Amino acid sequence: MAPRYFTLAEANAALEELRPLAEQMVERRRELVDAQARRAALGAQVGTNGGDLTPSDFADADDELERAASSLARCVEQIQAAGVLVKDLDQGLLDFPSLREGEEVLLCWHVGEDEIRYWHGVEEGFAGRKPI
Repeated sequence: MAPRYFTLAEANAALEELRPLAEQMVERRRELVDAQARRAALGAQVGTNGGDLTPSDFADADDELERAASSLARCVEQIQAAGVLVKDLDQGLLDFPSLREGEEVLLCWHVGEDEIRYWHGVEEGFAGRKPI
């Protein structure tokens, strides 16, 4: 399937729907990292002597991890279904494929920005962002 190309106006309009999803994605990523840390702490506690851990502690931690990962995956899938590339889960960094003077580029946005104000070449990445 050929990539969808966005004009700047189309990409900014798409942000109306995608901004809340990107914000949720960032929050779900934080939840996943926290759940991973709690699960690792349980594993470390077992290494010391286990303390007062029960088997349900691990089951609960594993369930929490699964829920967080699934919720994060749903956010990413919805964003990608719109033809937008998810580049960074922690920042909520999204790239919108676009054409500039006949060349494929990426319109770049992340959570916290009001609108799309930057672009970069396909091979440049975030560090190569240029003002529109």
